[in-house]
Amino acid sequence: MAPFTNIPLSPAELAYLHSSLSQNPPIRPDGRSPTQFRPLIAETDILPSPNGSARICFADGTEAIVGIKAEVEKSRNILAATGGVESEGVLGLGTDVGQDVDMDEVEDDQGGQRKNAGKGEESWVEAAIEIPGMRDDDALPIFLSAMLTEALLADGELKDRLWINRRFHWRLYIDVLLLSQPLSYPLPLLSLTTHLALLSTRIPALVSEKDEDPLFNDDWEASHFLYPRSDGMSMDQHKPPVTLLVMSVGENIIFDPSKEELAVADSVVAISAVGQTISGNDGALKMIALRTIDPPSRLTGAGVPNSQNTTTGGTAVSAAEAFALREKDQGQTVWRPPRGGVKRTMIAKMIKMVVEKGGVGQEVLGALANVES
Repeated sequence: MAPFTNIPLSPAELAYLHSSLSQNPPIRPDGRSPTQFRPLIAETDILPSPNGSARICFADGTEAIVGIKAEVEKSRNILAATGGVESEGVLGLGTDVGQDVDMDEVEDDQGGQRKNAGKGEESWVEAAIEIPGMRDDDALPIFLSAMLTEALLADGELKDRLWINRRFHWRLYIDVLLLSQPLSYPLPLLSLTTHLALLSTRIPALVSEKDEDPLFNDDWEASHFLYPRSDGMSMDQHKPPVTLLVMSVGENIIFDPSKEELAVADSVVAISAVGQTISGNDGALKMIALRTIDPPSRLTGAGVPNSQNTTTGGTAVSAAEAFALREKDQGQTVWRPPRGGVKRTMIAKMIKMVVEKGGVGQEVLGALANVES
């Protein structure tokens, strides 16, 4: 019996689909081009209480909501660095061990380089993913949360933005809810929704000075975005990263694969990229993380050629003859699950299509920017 993969396709259907996707240009089941994404609906600021929120729904019905909450927390590493004694609780209460820090360290210098670069810690960002029918400690939510957090922290920009002063920082809680069963690999959906939620995240304006306990403006209209909006003058135009799912079939590279396409993928790669819009930038993105994903196609059952199928008139053959027939059937006239890894040249080609100027990554970020505005 073929392994259970939750893919209701027979070996004959898998072979036909693989053959279609291997053509030049590939023929996708839904008629999309190789780099075309599924239609989606996106909106931000849909929840009243979080600091930021967003919702994205793909055309296949897969939907996700992300809510982001920011809380002030006392930094603990400063206690070890100065020999202070940790007191009870956080949120601005405890031993005063700080020396004054000029608040200019929070602002950007003339070159757009943040002076608080490197001051943030990865522990200040916490992501949790909830998927219907799965426990929080199941493998898929944990793995997706780890990949999502890895991309958010890879360039160091997000955690550095959470730094307030030597003694205090923001702690960011990212809660992701997948409202439907994952009809395809949900990582890109969760990444795009988190990207929009971070763009909409606002934090109160700081009115205290230097190393004092943080005091914020009560007027929410005076709050500022965690990732400042473009005003045509500011040099600080960093954006959160996005993670795209890319698969290969033969020599073809396909973006945003559906569940059926993943069932015949030779290789699947998750590429995380981030863009920065500053004066003199050529528009190219920067890759910050890459993961190869074991495709479900490896678990599908192999087809049986007629020459070896005794129920259709075939006859039993020797091991040597069976090997020769398998080699002959590599043209996907009979479905064979892919074996082995992915070539480095293929990975390099995938990365280039994502990060190059005018590439797929820039197109995705541009579309999300339209939702933001």
